Amino acid sequence: MIFLLAVVGILGVSASGPIMAATAAPALTIALWRNALGAFALGAPAFIRNPKQFNSLSREELKFTVIAATALALHFACFVTAVKLTSVAAATALVCLQAAWIAMYQWIRGTRPSRPVLLGLGTALLGVVVITGFDMGVSTQALVGDILAVLGGALAAIYTLAGAKARKSLSTTLYSSVCFTLCSVILLALCLIFRQPLVNIPPEAWWGILGVTVASQLFGHTIFNFLLATISPLVVSMMILVEIPGAALLAGIFLHQSLPSGTYIGLALILAGLAVVIVRQGRSGIKR
Repeated sequence: MIFLLAVVGILGVSASGPIMAATAAPALTIALWRNALGAFALGAPAFIRNPKQFNSLSREELKFTVIAATALALHFACFVTAVKLTSVAAATALVCLQAAWIAMYQWIRGTRPSRPVLLGLGTALLGVVVITGFDMGVSTQALVGDILAVLGGALAAIYTLAGAKARKSLSTTLYSSVCFTLCSVILLALCLIFRQPLVNIPPEAWWGILGVTVASQLFGHTIFNFLLATISPLVVSMMILVEIPGAALLAGIFLHQSLPSGTYIGLALILAGLAVVIVRQGRSGIKR
């Protein structure tokens, strides 16, 4: 069951980058509506069934949910912007470095990584250098997109770690609906601050927003939120690594994005390096 859910979740997040890159709407607008629609789809039925559960969050649960929601909002602001500035494949690979950020966080917290883990992290970071080096030659815009994607990966790591804390006692539906709602409020504020349109977008853009909401928000993120109660944050993050080739393949087929050969080398280095991390650190990732 866990394997099947992971496959569905991976397929959902793999479609995220290509859909958002093809959607003719500002990044913050896309991020706002995919979260707002996701929050409504999950929260409305849960509220109708048991409205009191939304008032039952403890101070600790609320704290970690707020941290997760804030990190998620900023992650989306960075990532959705990144896929519009650089290639979908590069943005996806760089944002998937969240697993490396989690491993580094655990290192700072006192869990000394083994030599293979350090080698894996070094290989992944070399892949970042390769990708950004090639994109520097392509355009300044692509380089900015790369930087935003790396920052988005760090924010995704915070979201995953905080979510794991909140999910210790909260149900998937309650946590996801509250988190997505708070995330939507933050993104709404960002849209207003940066004067981004809320509804004045091309009609066809709504199909893209609806598509990314169903594929990534409801099937992708919600499934991974569920898995956080069963599997360690590092292993969940590493599952998402399959998003890298998946997004690159979909972008190539539907968006006709061709990349310099060096970029593919960088993608391979990131994927290989982070795979080493999950093999070495994910062996005891299933919670007992």
